[in-house]
Amino acid sequence: MTTQSAVTATDELDPGVYNRVFWLAYLANVSLVTANTLTFRFAEFVVFLGGNERAAGMIVGTGVAGAIAARFILGQAIDRHGTRKLWLLSGLVFTGSCLLFLANAKIDVLLYVARIGFAVGLAGMSTCAMVHIQNQVPVNRRTEIISSLGTSGFVGMITGTQLGDALFSLLPEGQPQFLAMFGGAASLGVGYVVLVLTLTSGDVHRRPHDTPAVHRLIFRYWPGNVVFVACMLGFGFTATAVFLTRFATTMHLRGLGTFFTAYAIAAFLFRLSSRRWSRTVGRHRMILMGLLGQSLGFAILPSVTREWHFILPVVCCGFGHALLFPSVLSLGAGAFPAKYRGTGTTIILGFTEVGQIVSAPLLGWVIDQFGFAAMFYISSGVALSVGGLYALTTARRADDEIESPPEIRSPRAHRPHPQPTARPVVCAKDPETRQT
Repeated sequence: MTTQSAVTATDELDPGVYNRVFWLAYLANVSLVTANTLTFRFAEFVVFLGGNERAAGMIVGTGVAGAIAARFILGQAIDRHGTRKLWLLSGLVFTGSCLLFLANAKIDVLLYVARIGFAVGLAGMSTCAMVHIQNQVPVNRRTEIISSLGTSGFVGMITGTQLGDALFSLLPEGQPQFLAMFGGAASLGVGYVVLVLTLTSGDVHRRPHDTPAVHRLIFRYWPGNVVFVACMLGFGFTATAVFLTRFATTMHLRGLGTFFTAYAIAAFLFRLSSRRWSRTVGRHRMILMGLLGQSLGFAILPSVTREWHFILPVVCCGFGHALLFPSVLSLGAGAFPAKYRGTGTTIILGFTEVGQIVSAPLLGWVIDQFGFAAMFYISSGVALSVGGLYALTTARRADDEIESPPEIRSPRAHRPHPQPTARPVVCAKDPETRQT
């Protein structure tokens, strides 16, 4: 098959890629992210129960640590038992944890257990969604489909933050607000489970003969320096989603919800416009551009003194997020064979959580010692350094998703050769007709 025909055959798969399964997965992911962002006021819940910011940080950190520990068995369980079973189990754990929050009247072990279940369920749901959608498309379309599905996260981010603002502004302060917050998240979790049951109803899992432990697969199919970029994703999430709130409070700025809404809109638009860049620009260049965007965004944030000043860093950080996540996940998970894709996806997403755990205390210490400006500049420098490392070690490697353009020939090359005037001569030993 020629290059032109190969490209045409790939393009003809579009209707099969964006089918019923994709849109059900899209709706499910909107529900998941909406439920997660609806609980962004968890720290306020801890204060309501009599705790402080340090207690909230400890509880959230314990949940993330539990999610990382669960990833050591999650990927192998997906490869062994199939995406459907682990997907449904994760959804049930997430929903049950939201209901368990409603039973908490004080800060005790039950609250820690609920937060661990919340984080583990969330990790399992997001991992299974990415594994399932990658298995529905050809190899050279994985980054595109991850990018397209990822836009649902930005829709959920906007929906969840706006819904949370509405609930907390309309309901009386205290228990009614948190009942609505966790009750709403649990209801979305139930809807999510129903959607997963529907879109995986015809799935058949073939268990591999061998399902090695995660540490063996890491050494056997090490994804390379893309794991440092995955850590940088977690690093960037900590800088924006955790400490940006404190920065805005210190600067007496309102409209942080506006920042995240604008961030989601910018990332959504960039994600849509770049969803096929993996086949034209290439994933390595997408990573370099994404890291540069995040570096610029962090470098600009210290100069923010008015709410509208957030516009430029929003555009830069949204651009970086839009390009980084699908490229990192596709390259990292793609280093593993299809039968171990669950483990590969789990490992890469786990490195983003490692970035969060490492960066949270580090950036918090920097803020306490040197201020917010130093924290943002360090975040910018880390992103730039990771980009430099990746450019020197990995960016020049071949990318199997890039499609070669059709061979271009000059008009002269297509002209038919003049027909010979000599008559054909038939050789006695050779039955074929030859031209002299």
